[in-house]
Amino acid sequence: MTATDTQFTPKGRALPERQPLARVIDSVVFSIILYTVIVGGIVFLSYSGAQAMGYNWQWYRIPQYFYTITDDGFQWGEISTGLVKTLTLSATAFALAVVLGLITALLRLSGLVVCTAVAIGFLELIRNIPLLVLLYLFYYVLGPIFGFDRYWASILCLAVFHAVLISEIFRAGINAVAKGQWEAATSIGMSRGQAYRYIILPQSIRFMLPPMTGEVVHMVKSSAIVSVIAVAELTTIGRNIISDTFMSFEIWFTIAAVYMAVTLILSVGVSIVEKRYAVDT
Repeated sequence: MTATDTQFTPKGRALPERQPLARVIDSVVFSIILYTVIVGGIVFLSYSGAQAMGYNWQWYRIPQYFYTITDDGFQWGEISTGLVKTLTLSATAFALAVVLGLITALLRLSGLVVCTAVAIGFLELIRNIPLLVLLYLFYYVLGPIFGFDRYWASILCLAVFHAVLISEIFRAGINAVAKGQWEAATSIGMSRGQAYRYIILPQSIRFMLPPMTGEVVHMVKSSAIVSVIAVAELTTIGRNIISDTFMSFEIWFTIAAVYMAVTLILSVGVSIVEKRYAVDT
């Protein structure tokens, strides 16, 4: 590599020369090939196992569960409606989790003994309860007491569980802001609340974006667990179809592909946002 070919960071530091093998491994083409090989291997092994069992494949029946066209016109299928319910449930739970996570983080960083103790107690309580057990507590214990149904029990359970994770993201992002910003806010007469609103939180967003976007994907995948209390989301719909058709392989492959497509779309979308608001190093 010549002097004119040397690459530099935004701050002018020269980047070390990369080996040819490292460039190949880091390339998009290699990632696509590796991903295709892994997925292809899983599909091949599953297909071979099913063939050994004498399984009768019925892929031609799958499209009707996405949509049908009848004399009455176009109609969405069961898998499509289940996907909409999954996305709605996940979005609602995530919005509540962000609010609750922010409140928890602010309580922990308040410096007040009582507020800090409440925040830490909440974090330790939820963090040490498995998600499945937490779901049962919300549905079978808190649901009858407070009068919410299985759908809202699922939303509240997911919101509380992910609020613990999101609160740590908020805390880390707030702590990543330079202390000089606090001093500057204090010097111009801002209260603590005003400093959070106008200076600290806007600057901490860049630090929080990567882990927060990961939580979005995590929320969508976690929503599958609500199928154990028969909430009519994507996984529950899949189980119901299998009980009617006995097409276990086709349905579960299809459900997995739908989840994968959703999470990949979310990952691509949030990666664009991350690059736009990336923190300079």
